[in-house]
Amino acid sequence: MKQIAEILLNIKAVSLSPSEPFTWASGIKSPIYCDNRLILSYPAERRLVEEALAQTIRESFPETEMIMGTATAGIPHAAIAAWMLDLPMGFVRGKAKDHGKQNAIEGQIRPGQKVVVVEDLISTGGSSLDVVETLRQAGCEVIGLVSVFTYGMTKARVRFEEAAVPVVSLSNYDELLEVAAASRYITEGEIQKLKAFMADPQSPAWMEL
Repeated sequence: MKQIAEILLNIKAVSLSPSEPFTWASGIKSPIYCDNRLILSYPAERRLVEEALAQTIRESFPETEMIMGTATAGIPHAAIAAWMLDLPMGFVRGKAKDHGKQNAIEGQIRPGQKVVVVEDLISTGGSSLDVVETLRQAGCEVIGLVSVFTYGMTKARVRFEEAAVPVVSLSNYDELLEVAAASRYITEGEIQKLKAFMADPQSPAWMEL
């Protein structure tokens, strides 16, 4: 949805900086940085995003019985969407607690329950699929995953296909570039750098364009 891409750019949840790249946790130099947590600080924009999430779940996965958020950034989006849809909600930790009941899954689930996972951002897809696997091992039927934004990386697409997880994202990298170009947020030269980066994120060659 271009409207979601516009929101992410307007509130600077997504920052584009081809001239002064960001460094991801993996060490990759990137011309884009995404922090969808900022959505929560803007009530009007937050409503539009969460309504879009709820509508996407309703239309794409009408048989959904429970919504599970990814810790930590997916939790608030899952909670708001679940409230809008009047569905139960929980979340999956990155790793089980080392105290108490040592839960990895928070929330009441039952075997065979049809679950949709809500994620804020998809890059390579690894952490999202860890959540899916945890839920499957607990007996849930993960029928899909919905995210606010995806980089659209080939690695992620292949991983989700191999895991048989349908994915729907409200906005993606290509839409973001289109909106950024139309609003003159970035120049044509910068667009070429951004496209070159996504063609091969591991290579620093895009910085030389």
